[in-house]
Amino acid sequence: MSSKVEAAITSKGKVLIGYLPVGFPTLEESIEAAVALVESGVDILELGVPYSDPVMDGLVIQEATQVALANGFKLPQAIDAVKQITARVDIPVLLMTYFNPVIQYGVDKFASDLSQAGGAGLITPDLIPDEASEWLAAAEKYDLDRVFLAAPSSTDERLAQAVKLSRGFVYAVSTMGITGARQDVDVAAQSLVARLRSVGATHVGVGVGISNGTQVHEVLAYGDGAIVGSALVKALNDGGIESLRTVASELAMGK
Repeated sequence: MSSKVEAAITSKGKVLIGYLPVGFPTLEESIEAAVALVESGVDILELGVPYSDPVMDGLVIQEATQVALANGFKLPQAIDAVKQITARVDIPVLLMTYFNPVIQYGVDKFASDLSQAGGAGLITPDLIPDEASEWLAAAEKYDLDRVFLAAPSSTDERLAQAVKLSRGFVYAVSTMGITGARQDVDVAAQSLVARLRSVGATHVGVGVGISNGTQVHEVLAYGDGAIVGSALVKALNDGGIESLRTVASELAMGK
């Protein structure tokens, strides 16, 4: 059983992880945008599954996912997007999804379909490890990575549990609250990564608030991956794929 994400981090040392929602502004354009990210220096793709109640997402991402939903996005399209993207680029592609749609789809079937499409695994922001037994079993069965979140407010016990049950990396949420680009990456991120290391984490991705190459460089001084979402979604919304390429290339210079 091998982790595509861990292999990517091990081979590159430090990685840039780029987030975009599937289906924004259209399904076809979201696939082209994801490929453009890889061509611009992103090492791992994180594709967001649009959800009607995205409690963790900032306004930029919320608005983009609402556009996708208004266009008729359905969960099987996320699997199809992964299949089309992995046919064109050779990097790990993770889906980030709230867990209720996966339950509705069928956990085992979802894992099977994602694996067959070439997906690397799931980031599950609202699923805590001690309620994840069905997903963990399916992930093991289909050789998928599972990425759990860790926040500054998490107890050491919960951090240890997230480290133990994650495969690929642990997702360190650098500031409390919802995602969104911020001028300064919160100092809480560095402390959180140190705590995760102390309970055994080998691969930690840091997200929430990174918006330029300088911040990518700062985060990669202590984290293994810099996760960027809102800045990329804003670039795609404001200036299309060419603007997205420009922003992604600038972020990649921070590696």
